[in-house]
Amino acid sequence: MKIDMMKIKGENLTVAYGDNVVLRRVNFEVKKGDIFIIMGGSGCGKSSLLKVLTGLKEPAAGKVLIDGVDFYAADTAEQKKIMRNGGILYQSGALFSSMTLAENIALPLQQYTDYSAAMIKDLVALKLALVGLKGYEDFYPAEISGGMKKRAGLARAMALDPDILYFDEPSAGLDPVSAKLLDDLILEINQSLGTTIVVITHELSSIFAIGKNAIYLDSETKSVSAYGNPHELLNNPPNRNVLSFLTGGRE
Repeated sequence: MKIDMMKIKGENLTVAYGDNVVLRRVNFEVKKGDIFIIMGGSGCGKSSLLKVLTGLKEPAAGKVLIDGVDFYAADTAEQKKIMRNGGILYQSGALFSSMTLAENIALPLQQYTDYSAAMIKDLVALKLALVGLKGYEDFYPAEISGGMKKRAGLARAMALDPDILYFDEPSAGLDPVSAKLLDDLILEINQSLGTTIVVITHELSSIFAIGKNAIYLDSETKSVSAYGNPHELLNNPPNRNVLSFLTGGRE
């Protein structure tokens, strides 16, 4: 029953670049339908952990279980299947500048489905409408704002209807209003579609606005030093580093 409710599990993960160990013995569970925050200061290993979770970097030790499947022990076909069931919104949006928004979002549908051109066009319009960009199909990334680029990147991440969405510092570079709009959109997607969401961030406003559960990566111990709901961690911080982080250094 526990596995049925669990979407992602990290077991004793160690992440290293050569002899440089970035994270050691990291453990956590992400439940289905959760908005799970991986938080911590600069250089704590958040982005490295995201690479491990999305199949871009094999851990030096430990396991990543997706729906109970050990990703790095699985064969190539199974790994590809798991990766296609996850979408990623990168910091910059990572849109192809020479393609319109419609062409950017259509690309994964063209590569991984046998849908007709008409069906792909309809799906592209739907995904853009879901992120508040209805009517922007023929715009190029250079013609829209930073917040709109993030939403367009999210539409592309959602193209294949993934069960898991990963966000890498989604509020980076956005003004407070655009950042809140993106937070609201993340909540809406989670609530309406039941998508499991993993967010890498150090932005306190986003952490408290959307986070259901979280881990704090401590750059000193190179491991997890807090695990739980962000509001509960603020009220009962397990150590001074977590308190300092969650209060913005104003404890």
